[in-house]
Amino acid sequence: MRREIHKVVRSAQAAGKTVGVVMTMGALHEGHLSLVRACTRRCDVCVVTIFVNPSQFLPDEDWHNYPRHLPSDLDALSRLAVNFVFAPSNQEMYDEDHSTFVDPPSVALPWEGECRPGHFRGVCTIVLKLLNCIPADVAFFGRKDYQQYLVIKKMIQELSLPTEIRDCPTILDTDGLALSSRNQYLSAEQRQQAIALSRCLAEAGELYAKGERRTKQLTTAMRQVIEDAGIQQIDYVAVANSVNLQIEPKASSDSIALVAAHVGDTRLIDNRQLVED
Repeated sequence: MRREIHKVVRSAQAAGKTVGVVMTMGALHEGHLSLVRACTRRCDVCVVTIFVNPSQFLPDEDWHNYPRHLPSDLDALSRLAVNFVFAPSNQEMYDEDHSTFVDPPSVALPWEGECRPGHFRGVCTIVLKLLNCIPADVAFFGRKDYQQYLVIKKMIQELSLPTEIRDCPTILDTDGLALSSRNQYLSAEQRQQAIALSRCLAEAGELYAKGERRTKQLTTAMRQVIEDAGIQQIDYVAVANSVNLQIEPKASSDSIALVAAHVGDTRLIDNRQLVED
């Protein structure tokens, strides 16, 4: 399958067509589909990958239980202008004696890097492997996983790969919760709690708009919103530089608010620019 999709992509490019790729782990929702639509608008050929990558899950995480709905995913993609779907097996992507991995760039170190050591190593490894299989002209990633987007973009630059990386807006559900495949783990009560993540980001943006620039005060307000919702396990709330994710004493128009917290057994992340486009 790897050789076949590589040949298809190279043939399309040889014919002067632009090839785009959207990498997913399946359990597709409107967030994924918005990336697909962006790809089909921008590119002549759209390839979607579906692969639940084991190397980016920590030992105590949900790789075995991660939602897998390939038939419904394929049905959803059939309604869009997708040319090819690449859904390899674990064995096809990782041999039994696989031992080669890609160390991520420094922007991977804080936040998710601290909470999930080894996660971005797995992400960088699978993205590079998929781009070797599908040497696309453009790859589309969502801003909901903002640090992941920065990590991949930096890796592509530093490894001199020709693929252009494009980011697309986070898609929110009607209640304001950022769309995520893991949202389906939430009970009705937990979902109400989870909305606090988007509310805390909105709170930071509103305070910034009113003139608050002190990072400590912004993050204190964010944390209070989450705690008031009864969420007890907070991995981080932060206001950081949107380019390198480092904390600065005072926020600016280049700052981004970040949050990661556990609602029940479900870990959720979200982010928002303090000054939105």
